[in-house]
Amino acid sequence: MGSEVSSRTFTRDDRQRYREKMQRSLDALATMLAEDTFSFPRRQMGLEIELNLVDDAMRPAMANSEVLEKIDDPSYTLELGQQNLEINVPPRELAGGEMLGLEEELRQSLDSADSKANDVGANLAMIGVLPTLRERHFDRKWLSESPRYALLNDTIFKARGEEMVLRMEGPAMPGKGPEKLDSYAESILPEAACTSVQLHLQVEPTNFASHWNAAQCLAGVQVAIAANSAFLLGKALWHETRIPLFEQATDTRPDELKNQGVRPRVWFGERWITSIFDLFEENVRYFPSLLPETDDEDPLEVLEAGGAPRLSELRLHNGTIWRWNRPVYDVVDGVPHLRVENRVLPAGPTVLDTMANAAFFYGAQRALTAQERPLWTQMSFQAAEENLYTGARHGMNAQLYWPGIGWIPPDELVLRRLLPMAHDGLRDCGVSDEARERYLGVIEQRCLARRTGSSWQRETVALLEDRGLSRDAALSGMLKRYMELMHAGEPVHTWHVG
Repeated sequence: MGSEVSSRTFTRDDRQRYREKMQRSLDALATMLAEDTFSFPRRQMGLEIELNLVDDAMRPAMANSEVLEKIDDPSYTLELGQQNLEINVPPRELAGGEMLGLEEELRQSLDSADSKANDVGANLAMIGVLPTLRERHFDRKWLSESPRYALLNDTIFKARGEEMVLRMEGPAMPGKGPEKLDSYAESILPEAACTSVQLHLQVEPTNFASHWNAAQCLAGVQVAIAANSAFLLGKALWHETRIPLFEQATDTRPDELKNQGVRPRVWFGERWITSIFDLFEENVRYFPSLLPETDDEDPLEVLEAGGAPRLSELRLHNGTIWRWNRPVYDVVDGVPHLRVENRVLPAGPTVLDTMANAAFFYGAQRALTAQERPLWTQMSFQAAEENLYTGARHGMNAQLYWPGIGWIPPDELVLRRLLPMAHDGLRDCGVSDEARERYLGVIEQRCLARRTGSSWQRETVALLEDRGLSRDAALSGMLKRYMELMHAGEPVHTWHVG
């Protein structure tokens, strides 16, 4: 959704032109895949981190335009809500000690940005869901000042025909019963409550399917051991509340279409794939356009002339279908390439935790793609999907299914099986021993401690409430302490409650 769009109303002719352009784009993509025209000079990674802004009282600070002006760095961009920013890290090689350099750069960049945000009374927070958000912050007036956000909001609500329903129930807080959320929203701003880390990996076209399938297998494990989204609208919900919240906040389907089996736009998928083409073809076949903006390019003519087509319509459409592992087609300096974008992880709690989550994903994904008998030939797609929701709901307390093992807690699965694989995978990618040991060591200690950002949040709020604080005061107090520890930079498994 990074592309700018106009603010005009779209007509039936616009939609028909858009459909025709997407079909020609599919034809061009098929030709490019058959002729192997993609660049793959080296294995590159990329990273995006979505951020929250809060004031000194820990309330959302609706000031992203002012903060962005102060930061004055093209790496930072607006996001959907006025309390959001995003940092886009330039791509770099995965091999060697690049991850160590990236960690240091991220620390410096975020510290500098936070200092400049302080000038307008705001502070940067890396957390999956900001716990001090309230219903009033979902008013349409808090959309960021960009035509594409207003247009996307209006188009989703027009397709849905009614207000958004936010409904979920989480596991019980310590010593208490489970809490339920039953709320409504008249904008898509609940989506802005979902702040994530997106991991990109450039892959060869012939290896795309195995990398995507491997990422799908890992999704449930990732959210279980990295959960950091415990509270929404004052309620203790899933350990990774982002997962159901994002699905509900962008759902264009009223109940009747759900009952007919119409697919949601936030989607795990429904099958293992054999090519990236499968995913783009599904996008075109199943999902009507939300933003049918066309350009003048004829992708097939560009191909015939020896160029690399932009495939603008196909890419814009792909940006309005929020797969948890998304295919990416991009053109840089006239050369096309493909990426897997992993979208399941929450932001935070610290830069070091973020880098550890990335290293674990890249290493385990690489190891799974190198197996003689692929894991996804031993596991149903539905089992991988169920792992995602179970891991998101219960965190470290989940029971996940894994071929050859059966049902197993995520920490035990990582320690026994996936962590050694991640070490092997990072070695295969040429990652330095220092980086590999640093980041996977964090994952090991996190699993041994069974401590995630979400479990720390829940335990801290429970303790503050036991001391007599109201839920609102406990959430503010927890967030204040969270941000102190976030800035200190020690990984979350070392955080104490109390």
